[in-house]
Amino acid sequence: MPEPLSEEARLAADIERLKEEFPKTRDLYREVCALLFFRFGITPTANRLYQLVHRGSMGTPTAVLSEFWAALREKSRVRVEHPDLPPELGQAAGELVANLWSRATAAANATLDGLRADVETQQRDARQSVAKLEADLARTETALEQRTSALLTAQVRIQEVEQSLAAAEAARQASNDELEQLRQQTRERETMLAEERATFGAERGRLRAALDLAQTRVAEAEKRAALEVERERAAYARLQRDAEAATPALADARAQIQALQKQLGDVRHRNGTLEGQLQTLRETNAAYARELDAWRDKSVPASAPRGGASRSSTRKVKTGSGSRSGG
Repeated sequence: MPEPLSEEARLAADIERLKEEFPKTRDLYREVCALLFFRFGITPTANRLYQLVHRGSMGTPTAVLSEFWAALREKSRVRVEHPDLPPELGQAAGELVANLWSRATAAANATLDGLRADVETQQRDARQSVAKLEADLARTETALEQRTSALLTAQVRIQEVEQSLAAAEAARQASNDELEQLRQQTRERETMLAEERATFGAERGRLRAALDLAQTRVAEAEKRAALEVERERAAYARLQRDAEAATPALADARAQIQALQKQLGDVRHRNGTLEGQLQTLRETNAAYARELDAWRDKSVPASAPRGGASRSSTRKVKTGSGSRSGG
């Protein structure tokens, strides 16, 4: 809202308008006198007129001002004419009416001055209110700009947060996918582990049965070998006794001794073979015992190659046991 013009500004604007309407200097001074006296309530003077108009010489506003006051006095004089009224009474009545008009004019001017003062006070209050409103408006605009800036910053931050949330959601989805894959792999591994455990249990049972059978066979073989060795020792002792008994007839029984020595060599060879087989069975039994302990200590299923090796070892045990049983 624009601020109201001051009295000087309004007076200057009116004088500029009169300069355009009245190009003649005297007419312009006369209108400025009327403007000052009747509109603004200012008593015109020659200096004041010249300062406002700045035309002609200094005598021009003086002459125009004298004409203005004379015309004003002439217009303010009231003439009362009546056929039956004496001239003195008419003049007195005219002066009375003139005095009344002057007093009324003075009262009107006083009222006008009061109104003008009220208007000026209202104008000042209005200007102060306008200034206050403008200050409030400036503060409001500043606060609005700050809030707009904060809003823009918040919008940028919201966009950044939304982008971060989208990235986090994508990362979470990827993590969920990876977790699901890990869970699937875990289920598959648990299934494989259960199968391996079942296979390991069955294989361990077979190995335990094979080991028990091998131990039984080794014990039986050891018993047979011990009996064979004892029989061979008894035969050797008997042969030695027979040889000693046949010493007197050594010349006659040389051929028989040679045969007996050959038989003795065969028996020794057979004894050595049996002892070697017995040692082999003992080593095989110890190997099976170590393998069984290794199987018992394992906490994870055995792999296919070891299972194959165990089955091969089982076959070897069976084969060795069969061989010893045959021997």
